[in-house]
Amino acid sequence: MDRDALAEFLVRRREQLQPGDVGLSDGVRRRTPGLRREEVAQLAAMSTDYYSRLEQRRGPQPSIQIVGSLARALRLTPDERDYLHRVSGHSAPDRAVFTDYVHPGMLRVLDRLDDTPAFVVSVLDEVLVQNDAARALLGDASALEGLDRSGIYRWFVYPDEERRRYPESAHERHSRVHVASLRAAYGALGDASRAGEIVRELIARSPEFAELWAVHEVRRRFELHKVLIHPELGEIEVDCQALFTEDESQALVVLTAAPGSEAASKLELIRVLGTQRV
Repeated sequence: MDRDALAEFLVRRREQLQPGDVGLSDGVRRRTPGLRREEVAQLAAMSTDYYSRLEQRRGPQPSIQIVGSLARALRLTPDERDYLHRVSGHSAPDRAVFTDYVHPGMLRVLDRLDDTPAFVVSVLDEVLVQNDAARALLGDASALEGLDRSGIYRWFVYPDEERRRYPESAHERHSRVHVASLRAAYGALGDASRAGEIVRELIARSPEFAELWAVHEVRRRFELHKVLIHPELGEIEVDCQALFTEDESQALVVLTAAPGSEAASKLELIRVLGTQRV
């Protein structure tokens, strides 16, 4: 780990970004250029003290997960992200396989979607980043770790918790879609990947998954329309639009409702109130 290079790189990248570049309000006039430390920490979902220690050359070696969060927060290009990994004492991730990296262009689009739920997901249904409206509607995914990050994994391992967001009549269809999507990811990434690990765990833990996996259905798509169940507001009908990266390893998903509809009113209420109890 090169503490000097890491600290200098973080400071320079922070100074080069403006609040509007990362979806933040400019607020009051700033005495120094760029983002504040607390703003970078907020974007990277870490404490300001921890981030400050990295810039001050006195922090511990950041984990690969933290490096990934910093790369997203600072809107790094692939080359910059690789450099950040190396000065942090890690090998640069293989660009030919799945990673948690979200391209700055995708993040810029997400930053401008503050009036409707939107989030970026991987081929394993892992929420990589989400806006406040999505967090209020679907819950905060930032605290999830390991295989629990995958919505496919949670669907079969924690059915009582995960499936309550959807009408019971749709559960069977969602199960088939999840397995078919995982089959597509497994074929692309291979048995030694995280997809393979999820498959092995689910075969061992879920008879329902094992039965569906044996069907060998392959499908990689998002439903154009779905019904979500909010704990206070009940059913909300939403349309789903997905913008894929060039290699289709990630997708920006945007949830909307017809203007003037009851669902649109519910989404607006959720957006205004955020994560407060409705």
